[in-house]
Amino acid sequence: MFLNNSTFVSETEDFAYNSETDALLTRKEAAKYIGFSHGTLAVWDCTGRYNLKPVKIGRSVRYRKSVLDLFLQAFMNPQ
Repeated sequence: MFLNNSTFVSETEDFAYNSETDALLTRKEAAKYIGFSHGTLAVWDCTGRYNLKPVKIGRSVRYRKSVLDLFLQAFMNPQ
């Protein structure tokens, strides 16, 4: 999904989300969780550099913790 800046696993893969256990984080919470600034996440969303699959609720943006975990795992275990 997020192998490097230019290589992505197919974005058509759907992951099973468990709404009971999969927390939705605000942009600031998500940024803190993965160690980047909230501005960086905003730029990534705008440019499509990494598809963190943000969830829009009105004007609010939320990120699924499971997607952020996959993002981190892809960088910690590059293939």
